[in-house]
Amino acid sequence: MKLEEDSYKKIIENLHDGLYFVDPNRVITYWNKAAAQISGFTADEVLGTFCSDNILTHIDSEGNNLCTGMCPLAATMDDGKPRVAEVYMHHKKGHRIPVSIRVSTLTDKDGHIIGGIELFTDISNQAVNEQLVKELKKLSFLDNLTQLANRRYIEKEIKIKLEEKKRYNTDFAILFMDIDHFKKINDTYGHDAGDEVLISSANTFTANSRSFDLYGRWGGEEFIGIIRNVDENQLTNIGNRVRTLIANSYISYNDRILQITISVGATLAKEDDTMESLIKRADKLMYKGKTAGRNCTITG
Repeated sequence: MKLEEDSYKKIIENLHDGLYFVDPNRVITYWNKAAAQISGFTADEVLGTFCSDNILTHIDSEGNNLCTGMCPLAATMDDGKPRVAEVYMHHKKGHRIPVSIRVSTLTDKDGHIIGGIELFTDISNQAVNEQLVKELKKLSFLDNLTQLANRRYIEKEIKIKLEEKKRYNTDFAILFMDIDHFKKINDTYGHDAGDEVLISSANTFTANSRSFDLYGRWGGEEFIGIIRNVDENQLTNIGNRVRTLIANSYISYNDRILQITISVGATLAKEDDTMESLIKRADKLMYKGKTAGRNCTITG
């Protein structure tokens, strides 16, 4: 059976995975429907731009900007070897989403490399998070602005986890996170900009969380993560990963690029903890991060 060219076009246009092509200069020449759905950027917004034009801005888990250096796609176009990697893509709304990428080359009939192909898959817990939002909304435990669990639900979950720790010795921890200089953002750009910052931060938390962890809005610009099955080193790594992703995210507001950072206090629950003592300890650690210069994770 021989497929016509139009059939191939329909197949790649309707893939569930995002797909784009670049020319030798890494100018984007093709962008399918799934790429638009996953990233939030339409083909019209992307075609003709460079990978480094503040569109995709892939970063790795340490916050290194891959699009301005030798990213997997550029490396593959250089040596012809396919590559697989996990990176964090910039979404149009400002947050970071984890994607699994597979890159290969485009060649002419003589085998010369004339561009590159990247296929990417959203590996966030989107379906799980959507179901959680529905449940929280039904039970009035939803923060309407950020679509995260609200303070009442966080308090309820911490009390449950503390009881489980006493009965079954199950480990869990708290991340207490506060957006740095949030008042300045509101005073400079207005409360609508502040809301966009809160929403973008919340989206980064949920897109990059493990399926059994929970993130919620504690109040104002403060967020809490309830992190299960971790030791101190793992907790610090999770706190630093979230902090790094936030620091490398940005939103476009009235033609301005707004970037933020967070300070994080991270602590494991102890046998004699109450909800109040646990939150207070995490809060104090977070403020140590503020006095240490902000944009850091303090564990204790």
